[in-house]
Amino acid sequence: MKILKGNLLTQILIAFVIAIILGIIFGESIEILKPFGDLFLRLIKFIIAPLVLSTLVIGVASIGDPKSLGRVGSKTIAYYLITTAIAIIIGLGFAFVINPGKGLTIDVPNTEVEVNETEGVIQTFLNIVPENPFTALTDGNILQIIFFAIFLGLAITIVGKKAEPIYNFFDSFAEVMFWITGIVMRFAPIGILGLVAPIIGQYGASVLLPLLKIILTVGIACLIHAIVVYSLAVKTFANMNPLTFFKGIAPAAVVAFSTASSAGTLPVTIKNTQENLGVSNKISSFVLPLGATINMDGTAIYQGVAVIFIAQFYGLDLTFMQLITVVITTILASIGTAGVPGAGMIMLAMVLGAVGLPLEGIALIAGIDRILDMFRTTINIVGDAAGAVTVAGTEEDEIDRTAFEK
Repeated sequence: MKILKGNLLTQILIAFVIAIILGIIFGESIEILKPFGDLFLRLIKFIIAPLVLSTLVIGVASIGDPKSLGRVGSKTIAYYLITTAIAIIIGLGFAFVINPGKGLTIDVPNTEVEVNETEGVIQTFLNIVPENPFTALTDGNILQIIFFAIFLGLAITIVGKKAEPIYNFFDSFAEVMFWITGIVMRFAPIGILGLVAPIIGQYGASVLLPLLKIILTVGIACLIHAIVVYSLAVKTFANMNPLTFFKGIAPAAVVAFSTASSAGTLPVTIKNTQENLGVSNKISSFVLPLGATINMDGTAIYQGVAVIFIAQFYGLDLTFMQLITVVITTILASIGTAGVPGAGMIMLAMVLGAVGLPLEGIALIAGIDRILDMFRTTINIVGDAAGAVTVAGTEEDEIDRTAFEK
């Protein structure tokens, strides 16, 4: 009983198992629990903008030297691009091994799949600059908040002593937001119950079984990517035991799996990365918000599997150059779709168009996209945390090892 009262991860996992059982038993009638999930999501979303702003301002101001900020930024971007490339290759590899689309006979749904178009890489970069920073805060535009916070932090550093009151304000503000985050996380088990049970109740075995191979392919590829790539990254660059890393980020991973939202999980990711993995505030507050918008390892795996699945379903063979195009397009699309709702589906439409596959193939997996989204979001946020640990491990005194070496 003492463990149940004190261990948040245990409580979340128990709630997750109970949600699955209730969803199977009661089916769609378990929808009655959905308001609890919606409330938890609202609580998470209401702290995202102020938390990102306050922690990132302090993080940038703490780095101080603009050259140091540039060094941290370049390491972060390099990590995200390299791991995304590896992820798409792993996705393609497992898709060819398991062959999820071969021998499949299902009716393609007649319903249209609405995929909002992205404005492209150039326009996305332009959209990072807010015309009104307060509007960005109101709308929860993470990329624009990041831009505003970086400039604010740099200005505090450059101005120096006269800006100390502003620095102290944001420092205190960040502490208050961490306290609020801790309070919100106490409701996580109830929120997980309200989020997962309706999903399990909605998707019965009759819907999942015909597409079980693609679900398993995405799940296995995500698991291997996490075990191999992230373990090597945190061990090589931060000398951190991979088991310590996965245990530390586990609560955020469960929340990500339940909510299927990288941005929605961000407060939990920041809290776990700092408290459980010992990453400093100035590294985590910069690397994690950026990762929540542009790091898409899980989505890249999904792209690789989905492309091969659709090609196999239609009996089409992709050439080596088409596979290279898939890798390049996915990496570029991860930037071009940053901050766009439904980014996974948008990226898939872009990739299918780049290699000449029918866009109608999206309808094949649209019904289970929510299930696949849970897998890819989990890997996305675990990848963000691994990035924070990796970057912190290459900077001096940016990991407090007393946080996990007990």
